[in-house]
Amino acid sequence: MIRDYEVTPASVHDSQVFETLLDKDNSSRDVWADSAYRSEEKLLALGKHRFREHLQRKGCKHKKLTEREKKGNRTRSRIRSRVEHVFGVQAKRAGDLIIRTIGLIRAKAKIGLRNLAYNLDRFCVLQGV
Repeated sequence: MIRDYEVTPASVHDSQVFETLLDKDNSSRDVWADSAYRSEEKLLALGKHRFREHLQRKGCKHKKLTEREKKGNRTRSRIRSRVEHVFGVQAKRAGDLIIRTIGLIRAKAKIGLRNLAYNLDRFCVLQGV
């Protein structure tokens, strides 16, 4: 189920609204995200709010990931793929995930309605209706 979302202009990277989407009242303290969200600043913020981070590790040209880090990334990917499937379902039903509107308000409304439709569909599946 989609609990919260944020819509930004294309010039804003997803990681810029990362902390605003963290729900301190959520019963789970686990945060799953890809390597774009891994930074010292983000890790400190997660620790400050007592979240357990499950962020993908980054490798670089001169410092490759160790086998243990690769194995950890594979484990994290299994969980993260379930979240990514939400976007895949929305894209499949809408034809594409790109929102073509004029203005951020219209884009927020369109994405909000997509999320609502997904949640209603998911609720029916979980209830066996």
